Amino acid sequence: MGRLPDRTGPGRGVGVIPRRPCDPGPPGGHTPRDPRHPARDPPAPGREERPAVPDTPADGVERRLPTDEARELLALVRDIARREILPSAAAEEAAGHFPRELFALLSRSGLLGLPYDPAYGGGGQPYEVYLQVLEELAAARLTVGLGVSVHTLSCHALAGFGTEEQRAAHLPAMLGGGLLGAYCLSEPSAGSDAAALRTRAVREDDGWTIDGTKAWITHGGIADFCTVMARTGGPGARGITAFLVPGDAPGLEADPPERKMGMSGSPTAQLRFDGVRVPDARRLGGEGQGFAIALDALDSGRLGIAACAVGLAQAALDAAVGHARERRRFGRPIADFQGLRFLLADMATQVEAGRALYLEAARLRDGGRPFGRCAAMAKLFCTDAAMRVTTDAVQVLGGYGYTADFPVERFLREAKMLQIVEGTNQIQRVVIARHLVGPESR
Repeated sequence: MGRLPDRTGPGRGVGVIPRRPCDPGPPGGHTPRDPRHPARDPPAPGREERPAVPDTPADGVERRLPTDEARELLALVRDIARREILPSAAAEEAAGHFPRELFALLSRSGLLGLPYDPAYGGGGQPYEVYLQVLEELAAARLTVGLGVSVHTLSCHALAGFGTEEQRAAHLPAMLGGGLLGAYCLSEPSAGSDAAALRTRAVREDDGWTIDGTKAWITHGGIADFCTVMARTGGPGARGITAFLVPGDAPGLEADPPERKMGMSGSPTAQLRFDGVRVPDARRLGGEGQGFAIALDALDSGRLGIAACAVGLAQAALDAAVGHARERRRFGRPIADFQGLRFLLADMATQVEAGRALYLEAARLRDGGRPFGRCAAMAKLFCTDAAMRVTTDAVQVLGGYGYTADFPVERFLREAKMLQIVEGTNQIQRVVIARHLVGPESR
């Protein structure tokens, strides 16, 4: 396993974060008024003081990490989460602000290329470690954890299927040069049925011209590069090829971001390709290999979503436990009541089970063993668990949980998205069943 590269600047080690003032809110000068919780306003005169809810990364999570380097890495991530992510998370989500400056910090700290080869600027970390980093980031703010997962997914095709010349030319900037990626597979009429995509790439001279529309693209409109699946041959999966397209390519335009029920800080948009020219040197893999490349990437990407779901669920559990300990009714903490204690116990069990499942899939992957079935199980279970845990966290907080003064309602809205992205949970069941009993009869 390679060492995590030092990209924190001259004279700085990997465990040192470049100092900059924490921005408590989005551009425009809004500062949350209660320093204990960025989403919480102080009570109005005469109104009951509300109990504080901890909104911190899961420092109490017991992690079994393979090396001292991995332990130092997780400590660095938790420090970044505490000092750079949490203070502004609620306000920036409310304002729909994407923290591009934070992703630059993550890049300088070596966190945007963790599972890739150090020869190209990656961190050389196993998935067992990388996914726990994602979990910590998502516990602090899902926009950040999911953004790192999508960026890593966007680098997969080049890292796994590109030529040596392509990797040397592009990967160092993608992994550690401050760039941000987008993964372009889905289309308005090709979501779960991705093999039906219509975006077409036509060979012209020494390159390709791409025309079509991609939908539901995370980082759409702000990405520096896009991994794009386009049709170069006939219908079906074997007619698809992968391309690496610059984000500023002439003819590539983004629609306004979708108005979503959650994840407002993470832009999701349609991308329109109108005569976008791409040299053949940016074709990844062979012609007709694109769909296989896409599925290979999604197996790993689903593990990223599972880890993010566990991080979100852990944050909701922490908020619920903190509230139950502090909130008093009938002369004692509400944590004394058996009905609530059982609810918290069930929540904690789901979080731990989800973590164990995604780590088992990661270890299979790291050991070079088939992991697609386990990855689908992890994505399915962890995201369903996140939905249940965040819903129960709202219940624990009662009326307070339903207000934007506390983070758990935001967690609930964000959890719903995780059941949809990178293959809906219905599709995960299809994948699992095919592993068990084979493909459906035609």
